[in-house]
Amino acid sequence: MLFTASLPRHSLRLCALALSLSLLPAAAWTKDEIKNNDTEALPAVLHSLQDRGVEIVGRLAMPGGLEAYAGIAQQQPLAVFLAPDGEHLIIGTMMNAAGMDVTATPLANATNGPWAEKTWQALTDSAWVQDGNTDAPRIIYMITDPNCPFCHKFWQQARPWVEQGRVQIRHVLVGVLTASSQGKAAAILQADDPSQALHAHESAGPEQGVTPASEIRVDTEKQLDANRKLMLDLQIQGTPGIFYFDETGGLQVQRGAPLDEHLEQILGTRP
Repeated sequence: MLFTASLPRHSLRLCALALSLSLLPAAAWTKDEIKNNDTEALPAVLHSLQDRGVEIVGRLAMPGGLEAYAGIAQQQPLAVFLAPDGEHLIIGTMMNAAGMDVTATPLANATNGPWAEKTWQALTDSAWVQDGNTDAPRIIYMITDPNCPFCHKFWQQARPWVEQGRVQIRHVLVGVLTASSQGKAAAILQADDPSQALHAHESAGPEQGVTPASEIRVDTEKQLDANRKLMLDLQIQGTPGIFYFDETGGLQVQRGAPLDEHLEQILGTRP
């Protein structure tokens, strides 16, 4: 078997390929114990990864006899292999003698569920503005800058689904695009009816919409700062960032306004 050190740049910052750390006797553990942050149930050498922001979400069943774990770091899955001496870790990709990657499928199976759950919960807990019926069967989260023309395009594209009560879009407002973005986002969040303020802004268009707030409340500034941090944590480099569940139940991310032929993938059957 072969190992390749095909590491994302952030992985190199999180830990070295080999970590010489003392290892306490490994105890048996379950996924529930990991989910409940029972770090005593994990081999001690893995604690160093957790301290660096790696979430260990389960064990990987891999060929070759090495003990392996699935982790998530900065929204990216990591395969973590425990060396036979119990004092070193290897992060990378396992390949067989034919040069085939035998890591990708089990890693995806182990991490997709926890990543989706964690991401969706973070979006749910953010400061968002509702666009659409409360009882709509499909919910979409969208990271939105009030000055973003592509956010406005998707708002227009989604009108038939939203107006028929099929889709609710939850706009996670950020102020990152231009100097007036923060004030406009604050004005919407601070409005007596944020949903109505958002609708009026998008109906008029980014250039003719809401006037930036003359004063941003402390609580609003904290909400916008948290939304911006969430945007970065979710690896969204520009707006919009659209999060939705596909027909198989998998969480998907659309970066930028989708093409018309892709709308049904995000919004469901066309009205």
